[in-house]
Amino acid sequence: MSHHHHEHEHHTLPSELNTAFKIGIILNVVYVLVEAVAGLIFNSMGLVSDAAHNLSDVVSLALAMMAFRLSGVASNPKYTYGFKKSTILISLLNALILCGAVLFIIIESIQKLLHPQPIEGGIISLVAAVGVLVNGFTAYLFLKDRKKDLNVKGAFLHMVADTLVSVGVILSGIVIHFTGWYMIDAIIGLAVAVIIIFATWDLLKDSIRLALDGVPEQIHYDDVVEIFEHTDGVVGMHHLHIWAIGTTENALTAHVVTDDLQNMEQVKQTLKTKLKEKGVGHVTLEFETSDCGCSGLCEETNVQKDY
Repeated sequence: MSHHHHEHEHHTLPSELNTAFKIGIILNVVYVLVEAVAGLIFNSMGLVSDAAHNLSDVVSLALAMMAFRLSGVASNPKYTYGFKKSTILISLLNALILCGAVLFIIIESIQKLLHPQPIEGGIISLVAAVGVLVNGFTAYLFLKDRKKDLNVKGAFLHMVADTLVSVGVILSGIVIHFTGWYMIDAIIGLAVAVIIIFATWDLLKDSIRLALDGVPEQIHYDDVVEIFEHTDGVVGMHHLHIWAIGTTENALTAHVVTDDLQNMEQVKQTLKTKLKEKGVGHVTLEFETSDCGCSGLCEETNVQKDY
């Protein structure tokens, strides 16, 4: 028996992004160490706990980088798409880590509200200022590509979230230094947590949708249907499925009803070209005529549209 091997394009991490991840990881590891040491020296549990939180950024950056590595693994008989789906799973994991970080900030802030502790405002602000520079610069490294891939977006949001936290700590440190009002630290912490929740929601929603093989956000279902409707030789279409293979690649399958099977190849190429322009690169089409349909399978609960 002969087998037809369909070669898929393998995406690797672009050198510019690869450098961004490496720089981000190194900077954040150094900052975590500095923050932890400063917290121990000045007896600040706030700095120590924030260092532990920033460690989650290092993990998230490493996971995102690993996702790109896995997406380049070649397909094999057991994993016919390779490990491209891992990029979606890791983006979901990163979204959950962000949610965990928000929960950590909320719990810490509530504890500070209930049990305010004296804080060295000047030292806290100084260390947080370093955090703004480190996290802000790392976020800038991912700014350009944040809309191209969910894992890059996740890394960007992690860095922006921590930049906001550090800005909040600077403000609270200044207020504490001049007024001694320790509760401002907790209030700003809660405000920052709310901001991060809104920023994280889209990442979490998109990751869950893709993990469940939902239609990717950038693909508009009605636009895809219109492509079939306005392609010569197509008289009907059903069993339309659109999903993401990974965070940068989309796939589609459909049953196409044509008026003449002799024009099948021409119609197929036309459809594939139009769909690729819409962001769908992996297209599998099954052709049939109206008088010899899909043997009753069209009664399944699937999208069916004849026109």
